[in-house]
Amino acid sequence: MSPRVAAVDCGTNSIRLLVADVDADGRLVDVVRRMEVVRLGQGIDRTGVIAPEAMERTLAMSREYAEVCRRAEVERVRFVATSASRDARNADEFVEGVRTAFGDLDVAPEVVGGDTEARLSFTGATGDLRALGLPGPYLVVDLGGGSTELVRGTTDVEAGRSVDVGCVRMTERHLRSDPPTAAEVDAARDDVRAALDAAEEAVPLDGIGAVVGLAGSITTVTARALDLPRYDPERIHLARVPAADHLGACADLLAMTREHRATLPYMHPGRVDVIGAGALVWAEVLDRVLERSPGAEVVTSEHDILDGIALSLL
Repeated sequence: MSPRVAAVDCGTNSIRLLVADVDADGRLVDVVRRMEVVRLGQGIDRTGVIAPEAMERTLAMSREYAEVCRRAEVERVRFVATSASRDARNADEFVEGVRTAFGDLDVAPEVVGGDTEARLSFTGATGDLRALGLPGPYLVVDLGGGSTELVRGTTDVEAGRSVDVGCVRMTERHLRSDPPTAAEVDAARDDVRAALDAAEEAVPLDGIGAVVGLAGSITTVTARALDLPRYDPERIHLARVPAADHLGACADLLAMTREHRATLPYMHPGRVDVIGAGALVWAEVLDRVLERSPGAEVVTSEHDILDGIALSLL
């Protein structure tokens, strides 16, 4: 029998836990799946360090996750930290805090580079697409708090690039007004377009069969496009929504006040202040990809780097 495994994905905005078993076909079967917004990347783009209050929020949740793993009798745990930890000068302090939090579970947290993050995201996202028979190649877009990964491939990764445009970073750098001003939006778009220019040097965007959107900003945009009465992962996972509906939802969320966003029934409180920037990044990615690959389908996946981390333990 395959071991029960646990994966932790600690990003710029949220920390997530997946405890999973494996079925006879080698697919993950969820035991526990959780997400909490801890905003580890608070202020990192400006200061270059993890703020003490952000560090403590994240380590407190790490201690809680460790207890969940003990109760679930997990045999293997992999803890992966991404953009915020890569950028912070005091990342070593964070790593030691996580090691202490997990104690007897013997977890050595990994601060992974963008290439590793991209491969894990691709692995986690694409299994269900192939099972559905969706034609590749796929462009997997993992839009996080500090960075966005673009990965091209069908059965394996063919090309990938991580760029430093994410919903928290773009909010702190540009979208400070509520709602953002036209000048702020223009500056953010210029930043994202320059990042996509760099990404396209490594990742060809022509001939794409499906654009696959991952992570909370894109799943929330999808919930908006579907006009859901609540956040419903089962409705969102593998939703095939026309690109025009995605772009309309992005424009709506970017233009709203934070007070208005907070009233939306599918909106997580921890995304209220950063979803406008996430929507802007997603819209720019879609515009660029559909210009190069006009026939590409747009698919949203709830399975992402977290699932890739768990699969890497098998």
